[in-house]
Amino acid sequence: MPSKPAGTLYRGKVGMWSWVLHRITGVAIFFFLLVHIMDTALVRIDPAAYNGVIGTYKTPIIGLGELGLVAAILFHALNGIRVILIDFWRKGAKYQNVMFWIVVGLAALLFLGFAPRHLMNVFGAH
Repeated sequence: MPSKPAGTLYRGKVGMWSWVLHRITGVAIFFFLLVHIMDTALVRIDPAAYNGVIGTYKTPIIGLGELGLVAAILFHALNGIRVILIDFWRKGAKYQNVMFWIVVGLAALLFLGFAPRHLMNVFGAH
């Protein structure tokens, strides 16, 4: 009886989770850009409505959402570089697990550099 394939890339291993997170962050970034384009278009249609929409963005909830957006952008961008390396570097597939953890660590490090200053702005401790 044949045995199950051991540790293929998309069977619950790091590669699969990287793939899933890359798609989720990509969709989240897409919807942010869609909303951003729509609200920016308001400035040509009705500047007062534009100012009203921008005013609603200055809330702590949106400020926390911006943290999520930055986290998504950091992971998506760095993981995109990882995907390029897997595709075009001869040893990329061999080191894809290590590169994933480098992406996570680097994204976390960059995020931790951003988050405190952003939270000071969101919660008014300038």
